Amino acid sequence: MSNRAEFLIDLSALSSNVSKIKKECAVDVLAVVKADAYGHGLIRVASTALKAGASWLGVALLEEAITLRENGIDAPILAWLVSPGSDFELALSHNIDLGVSCIKGLREISEVAAKLGKKARIHIEIDTGMTRGGFLDEWQELLKEDFAHVDVIGIFSHFARADEPGERQNVEQLQKFKQMVAELEKIGINPAIKHLANSAATLKDKDSYFKMVRVGIAMYGLTPDLTHMGTSKELGLRPVGQLRAKLHLVKNVSKGSPVGYGASAITTTDTTLGVVAMGYADGIPRVAQGAGVFVNGKKAPIIGRVSMDQFVVDLGSSNTAKSGDWVIVFGDGSHGEYTADDWGRASSSINYEIVTRIGPRVPRIYEL
Repeated sequence: MSNRAEFLIDLSALSSNVSKIKKECAVDVLAVVKADAYGHGLIRVASTALKAGASWLGVALLEEAITLRENGIDAPILAWLVSPGSDFELALSHNIDLGVSCIKGLREISEVAAKLGKKARIHIEIDTGMTRGGFLDEWQELLKEDFAHVDVIGIFSHFARADEPGERQNVEQLQKFKQMVAELEKIGINPAIKHLANSAATLKDKDSYFKMVRVGIAMYGLTPDLTHMGTSKELGLRPVGQLRAKLHLVKNVSKGSPVGYGASAITTTDTTLGVVAMGYADGIPRVAQGAGVFVNGKKAPIIGRVSMDQFVVDLGSSNTAKSGDWVIVFGDGSHGEYTADDWGRASSSINYEIVTRIGPRVPRIYEL
């Protein structure tokens, strides 16, 4: 059975990125593998990152952490989006570190730990200015809580604008982080691991390192922000994934032909169109305009609206592409192809979303 689309994952590029970051920051690296490793495949990416020098794995959801454990990964794992009411007993039985961001969550974890006769490993999440997750209004109450049944392994927060180096809010968040850590230490809680730096801060802000950095998008060889931080190449990163698909059909059409749902595009000349065997069910943004595919050394832009299972590109009258040929949807750009950054711009989004949304119908093919 031949695939109509494939996401090719270069594990050597992944290893290169992790090794480079580990060497340059000289602290522990937590490899962020949430959301199926940003679409690249949880288990293979996690295993490769650990072999390349990462010490920890980070996920959002408890089920992601359980999957890692069930696949034989015994490295330290932090799951940070674990809400009250979660199966904390299962988490503790699998030796998973838990992020805690509210009093209710802390109390539930403590209760389960007491019942099991063990201490839960937790990382306290604090809100230093992003106003998303983390302790804020409950902070003073937390400082009065009973920590008898938990080991506070870590304390962490998240930058809102680290991908804008030099932004004042980054300094303010770092100061707030240090202040809240000091307040926790005053009551005798001294987390061994303080972690604040995401990919952007890891690449650009050494003051935020502490003893561990959390590396997500940079590990996959993609820039945290194209505008403020430059391209992957400029950052010394190697994009890990290449998305390719087959031309289901190539056809010659006349000038004035309406294309796709709503006839939102009309051909302006006699041309050749290619039907690409991927659509929004596979993660191609329906709104994308200005991206396309790369075939026979040329870019072929999208024409018309993206459909559920396919989209149409304008190959031009001189392209020799044929039905059944492979085309590159995005790659590292080294041959002139579109990149995940290009697709992000074309859909008013970012590269994170482009790779993460690639659907399960697209097999991941690993290259060493």
